[in-house]
Amino acid sequence: MDLRILHIDDDLALAQLVKRKLGRRNCVVRHDSDAHAALLLLQQEPFDVVILDHYLENTTGHEVLEQMRMSHINVPVIYITGSNEARVAIDAIKAGAADYVIKSVDEDFFDLLEDAIRQTVSTARLRQEKEQADEEIRRGKERAETLLAEMNHRVANSLALVAGLLRLQAGATDNEQLRQALTETQSRISAIAGMHRSLYTSEHVNDVAMDRYLDALIKDISSTIDTGKNLIEIVVDADPIELPADKAVSAGMIVSELVTNALKYAYPEGTAGKIHVSFKQQDPGLARLAVEDQGVGLASEHKNATSTGLGQRIIKSMADAIGSGIHYPSREQGAVAEVMVSLASHGTT
Repeated sequence: MDLRILHIDDDLALAQLVKRKLGRRNCVVRHDSDAHAALLLLQQEPFDVVILDHYLENTTGHEVLEQMRMSHINVPVIYITGSNEARVAIDAIKAGAADYVIKSVDEDFFDLLEDAIRQTVSTARLRQEKEQADEEIRRGKERAETLLAEMNHRVANSLALVAGLLRLQAGATDNEQLRQALTETQSRISAIAGMHRSLYTSEHVNDVAMDRYLDALIKDISSTIDTGKNLIEIVVDADPIELPADKAVSAGMIVSELVTNALKYAYPEGTAGKIHVSFKQQDPGLARLAVEDQGVGLASEHKNATSTGLGQRIIKSMADAIGSGIHYPSREQGAVAEVMVSLASHGTT
């Protein structure tokens, strides 16, 4: 395929030589001595490369380069300058020219000019192909992220529907043990639904912002389980740490189980109190997930618990999966359960 070249030069004799010499080398050369007219032509017709002389009538090649930049004309430029004007050529390269050739009428000049043209065009085409490939990758990534977000949205809605059905079933039964089991199951499903909802609303479709996730999770728990007519307050203090989805849902399940237990057993019926949920970064690779209260204490809570132990098994399994396991540090009043969560490459946002 012939290369389309625009030669901007007010040296008509050289322009004729360039047109004849390059025309024999599969190049179609269009010449214009007027810089303004040449710029209009570049905006109207496609060219593979521009040959631009430094000295032009009423202007310079540097000014033409600046006008090309301001007009967003991205055709590569080969700059032509005299043998004693190295500074001019260097400034042209800094201004956006792809290459330069020292002007002469020797045969070597045309050989060098052709080499510069073909190298410049080849480089420009490679750059264009890379930009097109990058754009295709970007669009593909956006499509994949949109599909993943939509999937998380649908999963969250489906799980929320299941949780709602369990809530209705729990409210319709007179069996207290069955009602409690259904309510706990609803909380566990809500924890998973909340994780998918967080992925749907997050800027990063693979990671969950734990501060927003835990805050939403506690609101779901508070709306599901009786907190003694609002006598018990649940406080969330979480750093803006992002976790991958599998770790996030494990952390959410742990919090759901621990908070549910604390709501049931930490404070005697009719008394006020607080449950404190925290997720705080300890160092670049570790964060502390904890649920604390100032209630009757861990021994009394376990003594009052009447569950089958499924909750404790869930807590232990999830805590082992995301960190150092579950720990219950001793304290004078109340109870605390904590997990040191491994962050791997994830940190604060």
